[in-house]
Amino acid sequence: MAKAKKTSKSKTKLRFKTPDFTLNNQQKLVFGSFLIILGILLFTAFLSFIFTGKADQSTLTEFTSRQVETKNWLSKVGAWLSDVFIQRGFGIAAFMFSGLSFLSGIFVLMDLNKSKLRRHWFWGTLIVIWISIFFGFFTSKNDILSGTIGFEINTFFQDYIGKLGTILLLIFCFITYLAIRFKFTPQRIAALFNKAKNNIKDDFNEDFTPVDNSHSEEAEQIKTAFNVNETNEASKVEAETSTTISTEKTTSFEVSTPKLEEETIEPTLKTSSKEDDDEDVKIEVETVKEEESETDNLANKLVEDFGQFDPTLELGKYQFPPLDLLKKYDNEGVTINQEELEENKNRIVETLNNYKIGIDSIKATIGPTVTLYEIVPEAGVRISKIKNLEDDIALSLAALGIRIIAPIPGKGTIGIEVPNKNSTIVSMRSVIASQKFQKSEMQLPIAIGKTISNETLVVDLAKMPHLLMAGATGQGKSVGLNAVLTSLLYKKHPAEVKFVLVDPKKVELTLFNKIERHYLAKLPDSEDAIITDNTKVINTLNSLCIEMDNRYELLKNALCRNISEYNAKFKARKLNPNDGHQFLPYIVLVVDEFADLIMTAGKEVETPIARLAQLARAIGIHLIIATQRPSVNVITGIIKANFPARIAFRVTSKIDSRTILDGAGADQLIGRGDMLYTQGNDMIRIQCAFVDTPEVEKIVDFIGSQKAYPDAYLLPEYVGEESGTSLDIDISDRDKLFREAAEIIVTAQQGSASLLQRKLKLGYNRAGRIIDQLEAAGIVGGFEGSKARQVLVPDLLALEQLLENETK
Repeated sequence: MAKAKKTSKSKTKLRFKTPDFTLNNQQKLVFGSFLIILGILLFTAFLSFIFTGKADQSTLTEFTSRQVETKNWLSKVGAWLSDVFIQRGFGIAAFMFSGLSFLSGIFVLMDLNKSKLRRHWFWGTLIVIWISIFFGFFTSKNDILSGTIGFEINTFFQDYIGKLGTILLLIFCFITYLAIRFKFTPQRIAALFNKAKNNIKDDFNEDFTPVDNSHSEEAEQIKTAFNVNETNEASKVEAETSTTISTEKTTSFEVSTPKLEEETIEPTLKTSSKEDDDEDVKIEVETVKEEESETDNLANKLVEDFGQFDPTLELGKYQFPPLDLLKKYDNEGVTINQEELEENKNRIVETLNNYKIGIDSIKATIGPTVTLYEIVPEAGVRISKIKNLEDDIALSLAALGIRIIAPIPGKGTIGIEVPNKNSTIVSMRSVIASQKFQKSEMQLPIAIGKTISNETLVVDLAKMPHLLMAGATGQGKSVGLNAVLTSLLYKKHPAEVKFVLVDPKKVELTLFNKIERHYLAKLPDSEDAIITDNTKVINTLNSLCIEMDNRYELLKNALCRNISEYNAKFKARKLNPNDGHQFLPYIVLVVDEFADLIMTAGKEVETPIARLAQLARAIGIHLIIATQRPSVNVITGIIKANFPARIAFRVTSKIDSRTILDGAGADQLIGRGDMLYTQGNDMIRIQCAFVDTPEVEKIVDFIGSQKAYPDAYLLPEYVGEESGTSLDIDISDRDKLFREAAEIIVTAQQGSASLLQRKLKLGYNRAGRIIDQLEAAGIVGGFEGSKARQVLVPDLLALEQLLENETK
């Protein structure tokens, strides 16, 4: 098995690196202790200043002199700090800074919520300023009650708004503080007064029957104050702009063009509070942490010390391709041709009226290449009657590619898809730049194109889990494959996904050779990463089967069900690389012309393809197969059963359409990227995004010019059944490590090349040759596919006897 790429140990952003201020346990102990001691020292210095401040005033100018003595309990530093914070600062209110420092140390040591600490500092600082200004009324400039700052601010206010204005301003600040910090309201104050009043009455009327005040005037006022009538106004945002055109028979015609960006307005929800007295009562929830195993504790400590494992750090400076590399066309977007819409509407209505089919309304949704006319028939009209008129409607409209959807799933309408006379291009730039793609959190996001409603369709290849593309020659399959690969290049880092590209035509995928050491995977002995020889395809597919079996073995040992859980566990440092664990990138196998492989190799290709399609999705191997010959001997039942996601470009017959989609429709497409997409449910008509060859060249040149891995991602070496049985029989030609390797194999009772790689630190080719020599010596059995070879020697004593008999 190929060695995993070297990766790093700390999580970084791909483009912008943000500083990490997280403290570990040791740093929390040191910093927290410092803040606590600082708070105690400040309190001591401030307290001493009250008694010794005047005596130390003369010593502040001679701070550097060691002969001068001060009476402050913290000597010169204490006298200087007290003078700065109290005399020249905020007066006695500065004592609060020592308390805030002490409190900060407690928060750091106990690892408490830092948002509460920030709140304490914010309000504490405001209280210090308020108290300092308040005492400024009663003191002089150098008094320790207000300090210089409080006195000067108070004097400033008095010069402009007078003493009365300053007092009212301070009262207003105090009320604002109570309202915001302690959530005081007029109703709560009234309730407190009423409660105090009732208590006084009860004290004076202990011998009388208690009076029920629930119906008193004051209680009614309180209830009225607490009753909140909530009204939620529903906001409606129309995603379509509509115009209605009336016909002779009162048939309404609605034209809709969807907006590219839909705004969503969520109504503000108001919650009515309970009685104010309940706000002071807080519930304390105690949660008991689950016991952690020793492995989890070790993993948590590693994550705390080094951060999560980051597979992208080896290429940490890798930059994704910018959008400027993709072409922007002038005729993008939806254009409304009112004359064409009116003409098509009239012909549809006229044709249906000729067959005595009434229509209540028609709604037109304009897309890039196709317009969807949604018809609401009159009551009592059979759907099959309209469906049978497909050819008649196509004849009246004189258009290619009329397709009737009867009915449209999820709607009570019948759809008629009519191609536009002047279609617009859906550029790859427009779908890549869409918010759906940029903000998608899918594992393998693919931006295929745009639907009839002009919405970008983004699908997840990991959920498909495999994709079958078929269509006639020149209808857009190669452009569709380039769109899929471009989407992944714009979204996934080279450490996260690898491509295995099979191109029997030898010209379609050769552009991606420039990113071989970034994104491509290949066999160890292969020169080119892109496979163009059909004989090498079989070895590659069987190698992927070995890779699949090896990954399943890793998942079994890690107690994981899929690649996402495994990689998350590996990033959390819960899996030991010394046990063979490694970060597993997704592998995407792309076959450009599957029919050619079936014709030349047949079952040798179909069998591993079917095996990968059935089993490989859980371990991150996904298949994309394209063919221009969608016949039953190419797309067999086994292939179709494991490829629920299918894309059909234009084909020439209904039989081919049923072979691909299990239904008609692909024969009615107009070509040039017009396609139908299904994932086992309803079919969606899409205009495939167009990415030209020069655009692909710019992208691969941009990626290829950056720092890359030393080599492409190496797949396991596949050794055919016919090889290795009669090699290296001569004892003199054996490897120097033959005897040591034999002892390792016999001791472990496991005949595999990967075991020799780990124990003897060998490459796969040398380990494979030693395995062949051990087979020739009769120590291990023959090749058994992905399983380890059988060890024929039971123990080391029998091995010694076998080797001695060979030398005699």
